[in-house]
Amino acid sequence: MEVENLGPGKDFKLFPGGGREWDWSETGTRHSPGIQPADVEELLAAGATTVVLSRGMDLRLEVDPRTIALLKQREIAIHVAETREAVEIYNNLAASTAVGGLFHSTC
Repeated sequence: MEVENLGPGKDFKLFPGGGREWDWSETGTRHSPGIQPADVEELLAAGATTVVLSRGMDLRLEVDPRTIALLKQREIAIHVAETREAVEIYNNLAASTAVGGLFHSTC
């Protein structure tokens, strides 16, 4: 993937005002159980009111149910999609919404 102002990389965390590469080892993320609540905390701390979660090109990355529960509890709008679709959703929302996203570019 290539992200404006960040360059190329495999996985990214994007949030209002910036972004960085997403290092799964920071939170112990694996394909299963998937995206952890700790993975989205940085997005929320940056002010995201909508979160886009990419499950990878082949939908192999799962989303831990605790992550969905956390986002719902905080009344955050959630979009979960295959990577290409997630990028499109994110780009459409970015101009008008405080959106954050986690993007997995492979499987």
